[in-house]
Amino acid sequence: MSPNPEPVSTNVDAASARKIAEASREQTWERPSFAKGIYMGNVDFSLITPMPIQDAQSAARGEKFLSQLIPVLDGFDAARIEQDARIPEEYIKALREVGAFGMKIPEEYGGLELSLLDYGRALMRVGSVSPAIGALLSAHQSIGVPEPVKSFGTAEQKRTYLPRCAAGEISAFLLTENDVGSDPARLGTYATLSEDGTHYLVEGSKLWTTNGVVADLLVVMALVKPHEAQGAEPAGKGGITAFIVEANSAGITVENRNAFMGLRGIENGVTRFSAVRVPVENRLSREGSGLKIALSTLNTGRLSIPAMCAGAGKWSTKIAREWSAARVQWGLPVGKHQAVAAKLSYMAASTYALEAVFELSASLADAGMKDVRIEAALAKLYSSEVSCKIVDELIQIRGGRGYETAASQAARGERAVPAEQLLRDLRINRIFEGSTEIMHLLIAREAVDAHLQAAGALAQAGSSLEDKARAAVDASGFYARWLPKLMVGAGTVPGSFSEQGPLAKHLRFIERSSRRLARQTFAGMARWQAGMDKQQVFLGHIVDIGAELFAMAATITKTLSLHEAGAPERFSAETLAQAFCDQATKRCEEHFRHLWNNTTHRDEQIASKLLNGDFEWLEDGVRDVSENTGPWIAEWSTQSMPDARKPYGTEA
Repeated sequence: MSPNPEPVSTNVDAASARKIAEASREQTWERPSFAKGIYMGNVDFSLITPMPIQDAQSAARGEKFLSQLIPVLDGFDAARIEQDARIPEEYIKALREVGAFGMKIPEEYGGLELSLLDYGRALMRVGSVSPAIGALLSAHQSIGVPEPVKSFGTAEQKRTYLPRCAAGEISAFLLTENDVGSDPARLGTYATLSEDGTHYLVEGSKLWTTNGVVADLLVVMALVKPHEAQGAEPAGKGGITAFIVEANSAGITVENRNAFMGLRGIENGVTRFSAVRVPVENRLSREGSGLKIALSTLNTGRLSIPAMCAGAGKWSTKIAREWSAARVQWGLPVGKHQAVAAKLSYMAASTYALEAVFELSASLADAGMKDVRIEAALAKLYSSEVSCKIVDELIQIRGGRGYETAASQAARGERAVPAEQLLRDLRINRIFEGSTEIMHLLIAREAVDAHLQAAGALAQAGSSLEDKARAAVDASGFYARWLPKLMVGAGTVPGSFSEQGPLAKHLRFIERSSRRLARQTFAGMARWQAGMDKQQVFLGHIVDIGAELFAMAATITKTLSLHEAGAPERFSAETLAQAFCDQATKRCEEHFRHLWNNTTHRDEQIASKLLNGDFEWLEDGVRDVSENTGPWIAEWSTQSMPDARKPYGTEA
């Protein structure tokens, strides 16, 4: 094998890319899903009420760890991380000592075996101190080596790698490349099986490798070429495959530590592989199962983001409350003015909803009785969007001080409130682990799964007329049974859910809106059939309606649980739940209105003309300082750059 071979081609057509993505998703629904029911017009509140309760042993583990974590975090200086753009080694050491790198790892491998609920609560606390530390711990445990090894690794892989991760060896997940974002079909990093079948040689490069600059262990996604039987390894069709790779392996170079608008302490870089030898026993599962492993890992891994977003909402609400009471304008505290009061109401109600969405999703995942792939995806989508708006409202309420850095405020002798930093830190969550646009498509695909199965060839581009005719007969049977159920339900009966008191009207709204949503989805399927996946604006509104309904249901479930437990905050929580549901109802109605009344056709025309250069005159009068600084996408090169790794504890 040549020491510097040329990379494989990443030119993949849309049909091939779609086929790879479709083959990698979980195909069946063996457990019930509340969120899936929302999109199918079949809301079953019994799936989420009462909210699952932690067993005493698990709760005790969580409480013990949090009691140890809190004093550690109290000793951290978040401003130091922001200023130096590094997480100090002593902070990492302190986190290792309390077991923070093994929160999700089973006790038998040296971890803490926390529930997802307590893991998220810990990240909520960590993220409120430093989102960069939150990113370090969550990337290590949610998508790094521990989770895929725990779920897909062999017994030997678990014994080898989980104790190391629990002890604090940092791990990273490497999928993204210069020309590969949410389209893994274009993967250019590849692995070639050796002639004796004992190892693979990995070639390529990875971009935006969170934790990659300081990682000890890597999960690397690489394309394995089809091959004949070699040594003890049977012939294989290849495909995208996951490998556990030692970060200090010969041939691995970290070429750059990337810098971003936020998360200044994040260790994220570019990693190159040049003939990196990986033993076959380090392959995770079989060849070609890499994307399935990645998607499965993300199903629950995404819940780290809602946890930290809820924490951001809590902190923002606290600052807004204190500032709005202290700041006086026109003879009144600013919080007493109607325009600001509306913002405070939105912030408090939405923060309560964010916590409810996280807690319900995590509790369902912990219980293991439900399929939470849609719930987790909705939680990530909804939380990342709403938390950014909450912090933006905080900045608006704070005025000039909201835009000013904490360091500048401190230099003037005022309280150092890092609101602008939080907005910068949070912004990545709308991109991390699936951008908002990709999440819309992912959730929509799962939500309309029953329709696609029923429609068969009708929903498949290129189907013959004969196939479509047969599919039409099959689909008519499904819809003849399904559509009548969408006409009436508990949501149209005035006394439904009356046992829930003031929250009953919101439960009725959720139920009848679910049926309305299903009818609109059917109308879209009937209109566009195989072209449905291209109607991204329509699908985005469909998904967002479901997200609002899910958040409403989660908020009500949490409130009912507080009442059931006799919690002292139960009545004030009910007030927040009422406010949130009223606000969410208005947003749902707006989304329904825009399903069919939108500017999509005109937008596509404008975009096409813009791309063709018809509006270049609009760009006159400015100077583009980015011109001649480099290509839009750097080409894969066999020429390595100096290693940019800086392990924790070394001098800059």
